[in-house]
Amino acid sequence: MRFALNVLYSGILLQSFVVDRFSVTAIFDPVQFNKMVQILMSERALNDSPTCTLLSGFVQTAMGEAGEEVVLYVYDLTGGMAKTLGQTLLQKNIEGIWHTAIIVFGKEYFFGSNGISICDPGTTALGNPLRTHSLGKTCLPEDVFQEYLRGLEQDTYSADKYNLLRHNCNNFSNEISQFLCGNSIPSYILDLPNEILNTPFGQQLAPILELFSNSIGIHPGVRRSGSDFESLNNDIDSARKQSALLEEKRNKLNEKLEKREKRKKKKKDKNKHLSDQFCIDSEPSSSRKYCDNRKKMSENGTNGVNNGVDRPATAIAENDAEDLERKELELKRKERDPPIVFPDTINVGLNIRVQNELERLVGLIDGRINPDDMQYVAELDQYMLENEGSWALGEGFLSFVGRLLNDDQLVSEVRETILNILAAGALKDDIILVLHQDRREHILMNYANGFDKLPLLEQLALTLFMCNLFENSSTSEWLLYISEWQLGSSSVSNIRVTTKVAVNSLLSEDKVLQDRGTALVHNLACKEVKTVVCIAFDIYM
Repeated sequence: MRFALNVLYSGILLQSFVVDRFSVTAIFDPVQFNKMVQILMSERALNDSPTCTLLSGFVQTAMGEAGEEVVLYVYDLTGGMAKTLGQTLLQKNIEGIWHTAIIVFGKEYFFGSNGISICDPGTTALGNPLRTHSLGKTCLPEDVFQEYLRGLEQDTYSADKYNLLRHNCNNFSNEISQFLCGNSIPSYILDLPNEILNTPFGQQLAPILELFSNSIGIHPGVRRSGSDFESLNNDIDSARKQSALLEEKRNKLNEKLEKREKRKKKKKDKNKHLSDQFCIDSEPSSSRKYCDNRKKMSENGTNGVNNGVDRPATAIAENDAEDLERKELELKRKERDPPIVFPDTINVGLNIRVQNELERLVGLIDGRINPDDMQYVAELDQYMLENEGSWALGEGFLSFVGRLLNDDQLVSEVRETILNILAAGALKDDIILVLHQDRREHILMNYANGFDKLPLLEQLALTLFMCNLFENSSTSEWLLYISEWQLGSSSVSNIRVTTKVAVNSLLSEDKVLQDRGTALVHNLACKEVKTVVCIAFDIYM
């Protein structure tokens, strides 16, 4: 016997399935199933907040700096019903059905069936999160993050790629977390879909959930209607969101004005303190007379110059305080040691143009690799010589680099040449987007981990690449990531590999390689990684 299973949400028939009664176990309850459907689809209403907008409509008013904390918000879509429904439907204890979002740069970012969305933290239809997890701090500025998000929106996290079970908000949160700070979100969140699908009931319902996930095209509670009605709804939503954005801008402007007034008051008080201190420490003759006169001028509100234009004493105080702060900043800049990089070096101390290196690479690999891989050389030419952004390098570019670095059939000059080209690219400020594509395979760092076994010319090219990565703060922080992965029987990380390369270079008999090792140790010390370097010295000595 066959019967129809109607899936309802908010009173709307969303999907109807014909099910063989023998294919569903006795524990199946259509009412309970509809409850589960409502829970799983409740993420579609998350955008129904005045502060929420899709990434495509988001306008950034000010860019945040690197060093922001990254926080994971965890919500239970069931509102506490998961334990009961888990036992009833799945015969398994589950704590919750999780929805997650990333909080960074003052906004909440999440992925749903409408694409990537942005809102003020905790203002979705789910309210406040059930719990939060600190994921670390990001070394990336907000403009790089926004560029990365827009790339995801056009590719792996567009609205049509959403899948309830395999490609959802939690996968997005994990991807963003790894990009921003190199850490994954907790495994209990990522493992939940498999836990549900591995139950007998979950396996029987998987095909239905797949169809359900791929077939719904409207928000719950919104009936398909004529274009005029939809247009009116869209206009109302747009006006509501615009009003919320204007209110947010107004509040931020007021906060800035308050902070400016506080800074002015602080400068005035600081300058008064400095002036009083000067008077106390000065000789009691001319300096004391000067201080007495200045005090009188401050009380009278003049600067003592009788030229018809009186300046308020507060203006003098503010100018003096600003000059003092400016001098302090200049002194700090002078005291700060800059990183040692090699912008004019491409190949073992010779000033060879990148174009020559690219031509050399083509000559070395032409006819020796898959012809399709030559497209990546063309992409590299676009990025390096035509000043195109890192978007010019396709998703398979790092895999292509990995094949060049690890193919024993290719001569050593191939590896030396591609590393020299990457060393020049390391000076570009958007190379970090390419490096973050390597966070799963660790192609570059796995190769660098075998530094002590590489020929000298490959060692020189690799150290040049790593030194030049210290040109930008985001790429230098990438070298210092502490997240570990298994390579054979050893646990390795970016900071371990970077330190290994630095120490081995210092112990080399080659003068140029020693210089590169010195530069790496200097750059690490400037980043305050002295403890790690000292430990590494103990190990290798």
